[in-house]
Amino acid sequence: MPDVSWIIAIVGITALWLAGKQLWWGWLIALANEVLWIVYAIATEQYGFILMAIGYGSVYLRNAVRNRRTT
Repeated sequence: MPDVSWIIAIVGITALWLAGKQLWWGWLIALANEVLWIVYAIATEQYGFILMAIGYGSVYLRNAVRNRRTT
């Protein structure tokens, strides 16, 4: 499998940059990106990434809901 972790990382950084610009949907991109980390974790048998993705995804969902209410 090619190392797609760079692409997933760039998508995540971009999503956080968008969220930092007060674009609530940046959090949704970040949340969707966590699904890619879970797929990556399973494909590479690095299961610790699954816990990380669930934790980050929970925070991203909370932030999306809170940020959407304020815009």
